[in-house]
Amino acid sequence: MAYLLTALLAYLLGAIPFGLLLTRAAGLGDVRAIGSGNIGATNVLRTGRKDVAAATLLLDAAKGAVPVLAARWLAPPEAAVALPALAAACAFLGHCFPVWLGFKGGKGVATFIGGAFALLWPLGLAICGIWLLAASLSGYSSLAALVMMAAAPALAVLAGAMAPAAALLAMAALSYIRHAANIRRLLRGEESRIGAKK
Repeated sequence: MAYLLTALLAYLLGAIPFGLLLTRAAGLGDVRAIGSGNIGATNVLRTGRKDVAAATLLLDAAKGAVPVLAARWLAPPEAAVALPALAAACAFLGHCFPVWLGFKGGKGVATFIGGAFALLWPLGLAICGIWLLAASLSGYSSLAALVMMAAAPALAVLAGAMAPAAALLAMAALSYIRHAANIRRLLRGEESRIGAKK
């Protein structure tokens, strides 16, 4: 029952489409109608509102972190490692496939980072550094995300955190699938750079 409740509540929190809600509240319309059509912070940035994009980034990261922290606090001793990892994965799943939007959500990068921070904060710092370095060198948010998510499970394994590593690997694999169009555009040299408008 603890696993079922954790999975359900984490999914429902992850499914809150903050990017869509914030852009509508700011009078910017439906963020799904611009750029990549994504509800995440990178596409929100294409509206030209950096404050709304920053708020989206923070809230999407928070919905990855909060379920993990709650699961860690509430979990019985025998599930103290597995439940937080499950919460991270289900929050990520909620962001990618939100029930409120017909299961058409984002790619989960900020939620991935938030979950990683809550699972193992040194890992969170490390992958943020990797994202920033890759983004500054390439200028592509999607490429930075792909590099960061590939590194995260390996770093978790090196840290001896096997349950978080398994959750991060599953999350990364799903996000890679959702980044398929970005990968094709990167290979063709057609991917939009950070901050570019479409």
